[in-house]
Order: sequence, then structure tokens, then C-alpha cells
Amino acid sequence: MDETAGIYARESRYLDRYVQLGVAQGRVISVSFPTALDENASTDHDLLDRIESYLQGATDEFEDVEIALTVPTDQREVLEQLREVPYGDDITVEQLVSMTPGLDAGEESDHTLVRKALAENPVPLLIPDHRVRDGPSAAPPPVEQKLRAVEGL
Repeated sequence: MDETAGIYARESRYLDRYVQLGVAQGRVISVSFPTALDENASTDHDLLDRIESYLQGATDEFEDVEIALTVPTDQREVLEQLREVPYGDDITVEQLVSMTPGLDAGEESDHTLVRKALAENPVPLLIPDHRVRDGPSAAPPPVEQKLRAVEGL
């Protein structure tokens, strides 16, 4: 991946908005889907090429993309487990609770923790919160639905 830090964005006709990356020290720190281009953003980044291919139907797990998660440890554990859900599969919040070490599907507070981690996911798409069919996504709802459609969910 490109080691240059900065903001990178490219328009996606499929999403009808931009895909924007924040990168620091070669790691992705944010993914967002703004409706307007950030004037400081560059359009040239290898990951944007991959995302564009993904949105056109190419299978990509993005598992090799280095991510710097700046979230509390308990949320990080949830998001790291979510990254294990394969392309084209979806799960429920309860399944994600059960997959995450230290969480109990019988505890409502653990369900709340998972929902909060999903809603505050700093890198939607790379950590595929759109694969949790009954949970919130950090991506805007129209983007979440299109990401689900790309994977046939």
C-alpha cells in the first residue's frame, strides 16, 4: 500500500458519492462516503483502485490492508472479529457477539457494545459492517445497501 499520508478520494458513480480514505504512516485510519470532494484530497491511491474494482463486482476481502484502529479495546475486538466474515456472507449482531472473545450472547450490554462498535466503525467497507444484517453501519444507509448488493446480500 502507498506509504504516503493524507486524504484520498475518488468519485464512485455506483455509490453516487465519493469514497474517501484517511491514511497515516501507510495505514488506513478512516473511510467515509462524502457527497462532496474534499479540496485537499488526492485521487491517486492504490486502495481507491481496488475499491473501484470491488464496487464493479470484483471479489476483494481487503484483508491485506493495514488499518490503524483508534477505538476502545472492547470495540477493536468486535471489529477485528467482523473482519473475519468472508465476502458474500452475512451474520447477525448475536452471531458477532458470540464470535467475539469475552462477550456473551445472553448479555444485553454485550449486544449494545457490538452495536456501538458497528456504528462507530472508522473504516466501513474495510471492516465490513454491511455484512451484519441487523446491525447499524457506519456507512450512510444508501451506501450500506449498495455494498450489500455488491456482495449479493
